[in-house]
Amino acid sequence: MNTIGIIGLGIIGGVWAKNYAAAGKLAGTWNRTPQPAAPAWKDTPEAVARAADVIQIVVADPAAVESVLTRILPELGPGKIVLQSSTIDAVSSAAFARLVEARGARYVAAPFTGSKPAAEQKQTVFYLGGDAALIAALDPLLACISSHRFVIGTNEQACTLKLAMNLNIAAQMQALAESLTLARQAGITDDVYFGALVQNVSYSGVAKLKEPKLRAADFAPQFSVKHMHKDMRLAAKTAACDDFAVLDAVRETLKTAEARGMGDEDFSAMIKVIAES
Repeated sequence: MNTIGIIGLGIIGGVWAKNYAAAGKLAGTWNRTPQPAAPAWKDTPEAVARAADVIQIVVADPAAVESVLTRILPELGPGKIVLQSSTIDAVSSAAFARLVEARGARYVAAPFTGSKPAAEQKQTVFYLGGDAALIAALDPLLACISSHRFVIGTNEQACTLKLAMNLNIAAQMQALAESLTLARQAGITDDVYFGALVQNVSYSGVAKLKEPKLRAADFAPQFSVKHMHKDMRLAAKTAACDDFAVLDAVRETLKTAEARGMGDEDFSAMIKVIAES
């Protein structure tokens, strides 16, 4: 497991590729929208799969993962490992694992948390599901791009935990946006609001990360509305979660934001929906 290839060069995958390249581990990269200037660029995903011991997939959704696997499956076999880092649902992950393992290759679910700033600082956190010995063997590669690697259990459990974490993040963003909007409408300045919040028990990593964006109305994406909305749709399809009140509220705000053309903006743009309500 000396080399790795990245399929998917979005906000996070592009950063990971640079970090793997700096560590001397990158064998290839590919993206649906060509990025020939990317390190170790290959013209096809098949070429990445041939070149790398480990193929890390980080794309938008289950359909995108399936489209990648359909292309690279003929290149998989004993000695190849698929590291599936897209945020997907447990049912899809189980199906993908069966496809990969039928070729004699191995599969690990590796969803992650951490937006672009975390990726740039190699502070990504992985939730790993699958064979424990295989996960241990992958640790030196993942250490090139991450600060923590949690072994969760099965690949289905890792995927579900990732959706649970994103629900918590999105819910915090909804509450922060509503709280800040309440204060602003009363004429309370952002300096006063955030000065009080930092001393409050409710202060969180989400608040710390998003404060500068909310103050400046800077919605350049660290993690986009459309991707958070997709994650919340997947969470709602998880067994026994279709009537969660907070999940429903967050989904509605994200749905409205995307419908108003904010899909590519940072999910902190939820505040614009709330302020305009």
